[in-house]
Amino acid sequence: MTTSPLVSFSDGNTIPQLGYGVWQVEDDVAEDVVGRAFKAGYRHIDTAKIYGNEAGVGRAIANSGLDHDDIFITTKLWNADQGYESTLAAFEESMERLGLETLDLYLIHWLQPKQDKYVDTWKALIELQKRGRVKSIGVSNFTVEGLERIVAETGVTPVINQVELHPFFNQSELRAYHAEKGIRTEAWSPLGQGGELLQNETIKAIADKHGATPAQVVIAWHLAIGNVVIPKSVTESRIVENYAALDVSLDAADVEAINALDNGGRIGADPAVSDFA
Repeated sequence: MTTSPLVSFSDGNTIPQLGYGVWQVEDDVAEDVVGRAFKAGYRHIDTAKIYGNEAGVGRAIANSGLDHDDIFITTKLWNADQGYESTLAAFEESMERLGLETLDLYLIHWLQPKQDKYVDTWKALIELQKRGRVKSIGVSNFTVEGLERIVAETGVTPVINQVELHPFFNQSELRAYHAEKGIRTEAWSPLGQGGELLQNETIKAIADKHGATPAQVVIAWHLAIGNVVIPKSVTESRIVENYAALDVSLDAADVEAINALDNGGRIGADPAVSDFA
C-alpha cells in the first residue's frame, strides 16, 4: 500500500500530506467512514468541533487498532469559543470527545475579524502547546493581515493555514506568502465540491492521459504544488479512489495547465469579512 508522504512543519513535527476530511459527516457515519479511511491507508484525519463528529472520529480511532503515534488527528476551535479561557475549556471538551490525551494539530477555525478575539485565542493555543497537550498549532481561514498580527503580538508563527483552495481558486498569492513565512498551506474543498471542476475538459484530458479519474488528478495537483489536502467522501469506493491519487504523477505541463484554470471562483465565505456565531 502506498503511504502518504510526510511534510515538515516549522516546529519540527510532520504531517501526512494527504488526509481525510469529515466536514458534513454525521457522528454515527463518521465512526464507520473514518474506519474505512484507515483501512484504505489514510493516517491523517481532519475534524472540528462544529462538525459534530469528534466523538465518532474518536470511536473510529479506538476501534482501529492503530497506535496514536501512527496517526495524525486535527481538530478546530469553533468561533463561539474564541477567547483565552474559553479556548482552554473547549479544547478539553474536544479531547474528551476524541478520547485522546494529546492532539497532533489544533486550529483556530475562522479569523472572526469583527469578534476580534483571535489574538487571545492564539495565546491559548500557545499555552496548550507549552503544556504538551498539542504537538502543533495553526489556523484556518486566516488572511495575511490576521497572520501578521498574531505573529507580531506573540512571536509564534502558525505551522499551517487551512483555507479554501482548488484549481478554480488556487490562492497563489497566499501560498507564496505562506512559503515565505514557513507556513504550510492546507486545502479545504480541494475538489471544489465536485461538479463543474470534475467535468472540466482540461482536468478530464489530463485524467485520460494518466489513466486516472478527474478527482485523482485534482488531488495529485494539490500534492504536486505542496499543499496538504483533505478530500472528503462517505462512499467507500471514492475513499479508496482518492487515496490512490498518491500513485498519479503529474508532469510540469499538467500542473501549469491546472494552474491556468484559476478564475477567482471562491465557494465559501471570505474570512476577511465573515464572522459566524
